[in-house]
Amino acid sequence: MPSHATEEPEYQVVQPLAEDVELRQYAPYTVAEVVVPGPAGEAGQQAFSILAGYIFGKNKEGRKFEMTAPVTQAAVPAPLETPGQTKQSAAPGGYRVQFILPKGVTPATAPEPADARVLLREIAAEQVAVIRYSGFWSQSNYDEHLSRLQAQLRAAGLAWTGEPVYSRYNAPLTPWFMRRNEIWLTLAKAR
Repeated sequence: MPSHATEEPEYQVVQPLAEDVELRQYAPYTVAEVVVPGPAGEAGQQAFSILAGYIFGKNKEGRKFEMTAPVTQAAVPAPLETPGQTKQSAAPGGYRVQFILPKGVTPATAPEPADARVLLREIAAEQVAVIRYSGFWSQSNYDEHLSRLQAQLRAAGLAWTGEPVYSRYNAPLTPWFMRRNEIWLTLAKAR
């Protein structure tokens, strides 16, 4: 269930698949986002001051918003390779980090960002598979939980699409054992 202390996007649990895995139906919501180079373990920190500036008043109206959760992060797929181009490291397109804006805020009603790197976008209603876990960021912790989530989906005969989304719910000083992390995979629409 979403916490009530910090606003989260609205969702309904469609089906639990395991103790730590569930399918959720999210309602549409609006995000402020920025793309940073990474690596994955540093992308959130690189993006935080840019996005925090926007929600704490560095926008063309000087309007402030309360912090919401989660802060999401996903690899940006690389552009198609051209002949002679060499392969690059993971996430050659960088990482898209998003702050979810409060309920009722849309791209049309949100103040225009003062920083051109900040983009406003509505995320359409979607169904996602989610695994929840605790701990600090590490590539191995992330990879382990992503593999478990994908295995649960395969066992249930469900397909997903797009890049995995890493979602953080807690302030940086939260002890590791109290942290809420999630990985989201968007479910492919049935044909």
